[in-house]
Amino acid sequence: MKKQILLFLATSLSSIRDLLPIILVIAFFQLLVLQQPIPNLIDILIGTLLVLFGLTFFIYGLEMSLFPLGENLAQAFAQRGNIWWLLLFAFCLGFGTTIAEPALIAIADEAASIAASAGFIDAHISAQQDYANGLRFTVAISVGIAVIIGVLRIIKGWPIQYLIIGGYILVIILTTFAPKEIIGIAYDSGGVTTSTITVPLVTALGIGLATSIKGRNPMIDGFGLIALASLTPMIFVMIYGMLI
Repeated sequence: MKKQILLFLATSLSSIRDLLPIILVIAFFQLLVLQQPIPNLIDILIGTLLVLFGLTFFIYGLEMSLFPLGENLAQAFAQRGNIWWLLLFAFCLGFGTTIAEPALIAIADEAASIAASAGFIDAHISAQQDYANGLRFTVAISVGIAVIIGVLRIIKGWPIQYLIIGGYILVIILTTFAPKEIIGIAYDSGGVTTSTITVPLVTALGIGLATSIKGRNPMIDGFGLIALASLTPMIFVMIYGMLI
């Protein structure tokens, strides 16, 4: 129990350290550059405190459950020796964590709203929802495929730089053909997928898999799945824009 309390306090201090630069920057520009009082100070302080507690509990929960769970599942699938179950698990993990990503939900809804106001899609609510869901499922499927590629890379020992370079060459090529309205959304989709839910589990999967395979180095082979997960949505969303 004492160990858990010390770990929680350490996580709280880490959260304070991470949030402090943001607070100082906002306070500096608000008070010294703009020279205006901070509006709704009490509400902001309460909100900051809630963010601090939320971030602390989130990181603490990751360290207690998601990271060990992801590593153990990866090792268990690798020990079973059935690559198809491992690849199915990799796809479901990438798809499931991405479809539930709050940042992706927000950007998909915003993109649908702007597309409707600009006349690219029907302004009806159902049409906007269909467009937003299409974006979300496209990105989620792309991340699932990215995790599959990442798992195969770890198993086969493929150099990640060739995959990344080839992927970005494809992104550049697609950028010249994709509708200009979808390019910004595609590029942003690559960033929002690497957020609070997806990163911990996908990272744990890669590290656990690299640890359990003989001849693989967790530091060299265990990482890199997130890079692929941020690359493939750009490709898939631009193709989605070209088709839709």
